[in-house]
Amino acid sequence: MEKEILLEVKNLVTEFKSDGELMKAVNDVSFTLHKGETIGIVGESGSGKSVTSLSIMQLIPNPPGYVSGGEILYHSKTKGTVNLRNLDPKEMRSFRGNEIAMIFQEPMTSLNPVYTCGNQVMEAILLHQKISKKEAHKKTIKLFEQVQLPDPERIFSVYPHQISGGQKQRVMIAMAMSCNPRILIADEPTTALDVTVQKTILDLMLQLQREQDMGIMFITHDLGVIAELADTVMVMYKGKVVEQGPVLEIFSNPKHPYTKSLLACRPPLDRRIVRLPVSSDFMKLDEQGVMVEIPKTVSEAINSVIITKEQRTEQHIELYSRSKILEIQNIKTYFPKAKTLFGQTKEWIKAVDDITLDVYEGETLGLVGESGCGKTTLGRTILRLTEPTEGKIFFQRNDMLKLKADDMRHFRKDMQIIFQDPYSSLNPRITVGEALIEPMQVHNLHSSNSSRKEKVMELLKKVGMEEKQYHRYPHEFSGGQRQRICIARALSLNPKFIICDESVSALDVSVQAQVLNLLNDLKREFKFTYIFISHDLSVVKFMSDRMVVMNNGKIEEMGDADAIYLNPQSDYTKNLINSIPKGQLTDIRASIEKKKLILA
Repeated sequence: MEKEILLEVKNLVTEFKSDGELMKAVNDVSFTLHKGETIGIVGESGSGKSVTSLSIMQLIPNPPGYVSGGEILYHSKTKGTVNLRNLDPKEMRSFRGNEIAMIFQEPMTSLNPVYTCGNQVMEAILLHQKISKKEAHKKTIKLFEQVQLPDPERIFSVYPHQISGGQKQRVMIAMAMSCNPRILIADEPTTALDVTVQKTILDLMLQLQREQDMGIMFITHDLGVIAELADTVMVMYKGKVVEQGPVLEIFSNPKHPYTKSLLACRPPLDRRIVRLPVSSDFMKLDEQGVMVEIPKTVSEAINSVIITKEQRTEQHIELYSRSKILEIQNIKTYFPKAKTLFGQTKEWIKAVDDITLDVYEGETLGLVGESGCGKTTLGRTILRLTEPTEGKIFFQRNDMLKLKADDMRHFRKDMQIIFQDPYSSLNPRITVGEALIEPMQVHNLHSSNSSRKEKVMELLKKVGMEEKQYHRYPHEFSGGQRQRICIARALSLNPKFIICDESVSALDVSVQAQVLNLLNDLKREFKFTYIFISHDLSVVKFMSDRMVVMNNGKIEEMGDADAIYLNPQSDYTKNLINSIPKGQLTDIRASIEKKKLILA
């Protein structure tokens, strides 16, 4: 028996006006959502998936955008079938947040920083339900318990900046669930979260769905997440739906080349490959600008880039015969947590707690762990962006902690960092060209600005950008393009050693694959040494020669990246590995059978 239909989207078109031209961000999109069903919508940035959800919620900013065609039919219990497109703002508010709720990608910008977490959830309850403040307070505490927030009474009274990203996302889920919605739209709700926190959030959403039999639209760029959550999958590309069907069918037999590229570009965990397949391996544009498919299966694409165990062993024998470029001895970086009345520190946060490790010339050392494990603090300490409490750091046998500021500035030319957020890493007031020339000027590299400009043009081409983009500003680029610019800026000083601090965590998997391939290509060409920091163990495993797993400021385990994945020694590492959404067909079949048992 087919389940009750909650939402029908028919031939939806959403347009944006830019420089006098109309662009169709969503172009003729249709789908149906049933009670108790999860539809996974996947695609890269700009594919139209988020605009589709905002169109349903009537949250498209007008101008510059508006819904220009199609129907959005919501089957309400109390008001029958309603075309949400025809509702005025006041009528829409009676549905939005009440019967149809949404969780946004970035909880920090979705929560008001001047109100406590509890008051914000209470406000949503009082807006839609005729209950007293006392009852709303009681219901909020119950919701916080339901989403498994620790110490709900305390969370009620704290502000968003006082809790972690995972906790903020739980507050957002509590707010979305506060009015028992029939439809929940989740727009990239786990993108910036650790794999362990992500798994907890996904399990929580499935539990809430079972309890309330609601329909879920789950939007993401990660097909691994979709595999564990969705019943049906809708793949979007350039505003259109290119493939749609049951999750098992999409994963076992993808038809469209773009779907194949999304499945192939996720770093595989069960084998070692030299580069990640990307969309250009499956499709290309002909001379007329028409997309042409390159006949190839996902397996063929991955099998063509596999490195054998013997090849990897040979590479490592040569690598570890080289000199050490970095030696870290008993490094501790502590921050004061609590002070006495007289200002003396009585309690410390041990962000990095007695770490010793070496990095060899040309090596990629991966640092992996959950948020708060100390990996970013360790990276910043190595570069002396954060001063250590004690210990020693030697870079090419130079004692870095004994250097004065002027001497340290000289070494900064050889030690660069690529930060996590490409949006805040670039100055919005200066052009890309100026941003790349500036470090050269600071370090007096090249004889004149004209020779520096030539170097910048060369770097832009090297990272897959165009020379004409020299005069553009950061806001004119996508996240992936901005990260390429940040990589070019790091390269502008010809460094020997680069720390990549979560440098791909905010990118779509398709763009992420391109950037990871670029980093590896540049490493081979320029003989760089990397420390690659990430909470994503699959990415770290792909990039790294050796891997360091960190937990509570300490090294949990360290060794060959493949060996740690295949045979983890600590429970913490095992938990990290088990939390990775793998997207294997066996997992999808097991998930389908589990859902059948629950519904039986």
